Amino acid sequence: MSDAQAAAECAGLEETAGALARGELSATEATRRALARIDAAQPVLNAFRIVRHEAALAEAAACDRRLAAGERLPLLGVPVAVKDDMDVAGEPTAFGCPGDFPAKTADGEAVRRLRAAGAVIVGKTNTPELGQWPVTEGPAFGDTRNPWHHGHTPGGSSGGSAAAVAAGMVPAALGSDGAGSVRIPAAWTHLVGIKPQRGRISTWPDPEAFQGITVNGVLARTVADAALLLDAASGQHPGDLHRPPRVAALAAARREPRRLRIALSFRMPFTATPKALDPAVRAAVERLAGRLEALGHEVVPADPRYGQIGLTFVPRATGGVREWTARVPDPALLDPRTREAARTGRLLGGAPLRLARRAEGLLHRRIGEIFGRFDVVLTPTTAAPPPPIGHLTGLNALRTDRTMIAACPYAWTWNVLGWPAVNVPAGFSPDRLPLGAQLLGPARSEPLLISLAAQLESDLRWFEHRPPAVTAAAPGARTEA
Repeated sequence: MSDAQAAAECAGLEETAGALARGELSATEATRRALARIDAAQPVLNAFRIVRHEAALAEAAACDRRLAAGERLPLLGVPVAVKDDMDVAGEPTAFGCPGDFPAKTADGEAVRRLRAAGAVIVGKTNTPELGQWPVTEGPAFGDTRNPWHHGHTPGGSSGGSAAAVAAGMVPAALGSDGAGSVRIPAAWTHLVGIKPQRGRISTWPDPEAFQGITVNGVLARTVADAALLLDAASGQHPGDLHRPPRVAALAAARREPRRLRIALSFRMPFTATPKALDPAVRAAVERLAGRLEALGHEVVPADPRYGQIGLTFVPRATGGVREWTARVPDPALLDPRTREAARTGRLLGGAPLRLARRAEGLLHRRIGEIFGRFDVVLTPTTAAPPPPIGHLTGLNALRTDRTMIAACPYAWTWNVLGWPAVNVPAGFSPDRLPLGAQLLGPARSEPLLISLAAQLESDLRWFEHRPPAVTAAAPGARTEA
């Protein structure tokens, strides 16, 4: 196989793990190919903040010795990537920020669990500053671009992970989701993105992240691959605040769901800002609803009772920004919008934050009422296709908030609730930009959502559509499905 062929090919997570276990592929070769794909795509897509060339190859060599000794683990020798808000021993965790960050001395719990499953960590992927925006751009690292159209964003804040998986640099990656930050880039890059139940994947060394609204999640091309990575990364550290019981995600992906009653909802939660649903997104979600009906499910228009849930989101989100800015070596280098969010977090950090946290139980009851009548809620993941690179550049804080809420009004409510959600690909816009829909469930409903997503995938076979291999084209070059 030529270097070009090796760089172009990327098997799925399950397929790679199987080939390694059968001795058809070595961990060193799998990692070398992944690094070659990353090196080829990085000048165009800019998906990675850190690429661990020497360290990853050393880890792969150790995996080969373990494989040769007969050891078998779910991901032994498989190359994967993680978002740059997760600690990897020996690497800095800059979380999209500028400055000279020290190397971490230990893995975060999620990374530790991936290593315990045998994975090779090839690098850390780009994210906007403190994961605040649904684009992955910033002066600390540049612009991360969408493999489907290099002039558009892959989304954010897990945009680097999404671009890396969609372009075939790695078979799967970890991201994090505080207001849709796994689901939005999954929707805009034609991937499966799972935001699990709060606490399913540990956020340690933080007992919880961003006052409990942010969770770690997974991105992959197929439901089974996403479920496999979810199983490998799941589990708690003794210091975690949230400790849901384990679920068997991969087993759920292999199981047919029962006939379900599904609520189709296009209603946007109240935000006091203008927003509208793009007709192409509505049509894509309606087509998906039609496929669910063809598969035997009942789909009925119905909306969750969101109420004033936004009043509880802002204190928690800005409180998380405030906490994180205290860790930055030089806060003066931060984006002015970040510093303003931190100031808001300080203002809302007393009684408003306590009230926001206490309101969660009431919101569970109010919004959860819909699950007395339905099994799953189906909504758009975003209100619009992925915007062009630079869409938020130069805007002040207020205009940034209004612009991103207009594009992404659907995902953040489930972060307040802490409940699971799964983005599934929903096709493409007339301009061939990827679109997504989200399956929403109540507490600890990942198995149901995953089994439904897998059934849809078997019907629609979205994994057969991939962007072409990245070449050194101009940044605005368009690619086709």
